[in-house]
Amino acid sequence: RITDRMVQKITYFPRFYYRVKDGHIIIKIAMDMSRFQSRFMELGKEFENGFFCDLVSTDMEDGFFTYKLLYDAGKNRISIDDAVVNKGSMKLMKHIDWAFDKLPHMLISGGTGGGKTYFILTLVKSLVASGADVRILDPKNADLADLEEVLKGKVFSRKNGIMMTLRKSVEDMMKRMDDMKSHPNYRTGENYAYLGYEPVFIIFDEYVAFMDMLNFKEREIAIQDIKQIVMLGRQAGFFLVAGAQRPDAKYFADGIRDQFNFRVSLGKMSETGYGMLFGDTDKKFVEKDIKGRGYAYAGSGNIMEFYSPLIPSGYDFLEEIRLAKEGTQGAQAATAASGSESAQVTTEEE
Repeated sequence: RITDRMVQKITYFPRFYYRVKDGHIIIKIAMDMSRFQSRFMELGKEFENGFFCDLVSTDMEDGFFTYKLLYDAGKNRISIDDAVVNKGSMKLMKHIDWAFDKLPHMLISGGTGGGKTYFILTLVKSLVASGADVRILDPKNADLADLEEVLKGKVFSRKNGIMMTLRKSVEDMMKRMDDMKSHPNYRTGENYAYLGYEPVFIIFDEYVAFMDMLNFKEREIAIQDIKQIVMLGRQAGFFLVAGAQRPDAKYFADGIRDQFNFRVSLGKMSETGYGMLFGDTDKKFVEKDIKGRGYAYAGSGNIMEFYSPLIPSGYDFLEEIRLAKEGTQGAQAATAASGSESAQVTTEEE
């Protein structure tokens, strides 16, 4: 008897190769000009969700389309002592760096208990140790405000002080841009570091909460200053690190959010919160009850599982930041003395 039942058979299957190496799954698919070829180049999200991995990169080489996926990202977590700054970049995980010279400005989002404050303090400690000029804005007068004890004159909690610091940072940035243009070693395309300037970091916690506190006129002034820093800061070495429980879109308008090239979520967030932070994405976000764990967009086009540097039990941030500052000042004094001594020797020889 003839029925309408149809039987499907697989008559075509591409050449797939895979290997596991150094915590990565590498999948290669042969590009053979079949009618399915374009589909094989769009499997990144399926692999991510199916293997519970993060897509690190895709590449076309020697007739193969290659997917590189990272599994068990937690094994790539580092200690706070390994979160160091080197040549315009900060190490945050074994496989993730914040290359702020190339991808300026960081946006950090996370609810209470997610580890946002510890992560910001980690950034401050590493940046101070590198010799950067770090300016702290903490409108809630909370944990970051305590840094006034060791970073005197660099920590602001009151509205007027915060507004003044934003304005002064813009003015300092503009002056540096003028100074760079008139510098004898100035070259088109080179940045602040090439001319020997130290970077300036404005650490602005609870950015959205502060904006909510302002009246319309004050808010317009603050947003204009923020906009100038994020639009023009890269070349002059002025970088903004903004923290917020939810990066509300109304305070990140006019393309401001897109200027934050490194974005981090920590702790549990809603789908709306992830959308505000990362934009439209089909990434499947999985919650784990691990402090300092979340997701990061590091300018690569992919959102990856993220673990902030580990903080040892009993770690004293105030003391460690004080030691980092004193070590930097000692190194700068030694360098200045060495330079003075060299100049004196040269004079005597002449």
